[in-house]
Amino acid sequence: MALNSRSLSLLIAVLVGVLTSLLLSSIPNISSFEITMGFTGAFFSSFIVCFLILEFVIFRELRKAFMVFERFKGADLTRNASEMPIKKISSELFKYANTKEQEIEKLKKLETFRKEFLADISHELKTPIFSAQGFINTLQDGAIEDETVRDRFLAKAAKSLDELDSLVHDLLSISQLETGEFVLNSEDFDIEKLTKEIFEQLEVTAKLKNVTLQTFNRENKQIIVNADRQRIEHVLKNLIVNAINYGYENGEVIVSFKIVKDNVEVAVMDNGPGIPLEHQAKIFRRFYRIDKSRSKEMGGTGLGLSIVKHIVEAHNSKINLSSKIGKGTNFSFKLKKGYDDEDTV
Repeated sequence: MALNSRSLSLLIAVLVGVLTSLLLSSIPNISSFEITMGFTGAFFSSFIVCFLILEFVIFRELRKAFMVFERFKGADLTRNASEMPIKKISSELFKYANTKEQEIEKLKKLETFRKEFLADISHELKTPIFSAQGFINTLQDGAIEDETVRDRFLAKAAKSLDELDSLVHDLLSISQLETGEFVLNSEDFDIEKLTKEIFEQLEVTAKLKNVTLQTFNRENKQIIVNADRQRIEHVLKNLIVNAINYGYENGEVIVSFKIVKDNVEVAVMDNGPGIPLEHQAKIFRRFYRIDKSRSKEMGGTGLGLSIVKHIVEAHNSKINLSSKIGKGTNFSFKLKKGYDDEDTV
């Protein structure tokens, strides 16, 4: 039975009628008819009084509150609000309070994140700006007359501005990825072929550390995936460059491919020093660096792995990390399998 003004009034009226009958029955020489009339009078009078109080003083206000919550939720108001029980209103109040509590917690986390982000971005922007500014000011103060100094300082200023341009470009990219302001241009392509093209682009970088680049096709056939080719190229290039830069000299980087049901598992592996366990959960954060001084030497912005994570997640996948100290690191993710000539019926 719904707990509304009518049912509550009926319950109270019955209780009042029973109590009245019990009191009357304790009076000597009172007839059954008089007890019945007493019960009837008490029942109807208490029912009317309780109904009027509950309906027009309490439940009406509760229904107003319920309708306000319904509007907040964008719910359908065609239902008869007078039939809503107290339990339903209480449930809605609890849900609303719980939602607001979660929103407040989320806002607190966002505020903390905003402060940390502003501090990080201020620090990251300050370094290349101050470097370029210092070189240019030195030239303006007279060093420009010395041709050797001039060329060297201009080259350093240009390098600092290139770093600034790279940082701004990465910030724009990650902003678009996080806000969903980009569209995946999915197509079928040979991912092993794409990987070998990236190897050719990084050939000079790999030779500087005598690192061997190779692919490992577990299927011994063409590997076709359906994804955004340009963005997956960005993912692979970032992971391979990191494997070269942070791995050992005379090491190796292997990109393997394996078909798992309707997906292709791609893994970028190296035999480098590995990533300490305490850093693995933080490695995909923006501006997070394990060795800040070494990362600066490599020219990274600290946003590469964060961008990789967002691109992979945009493909409804997840980037996985497995690493052991002294044995190397493995980054892997899955992409939707595409179709080649062998799949066509």
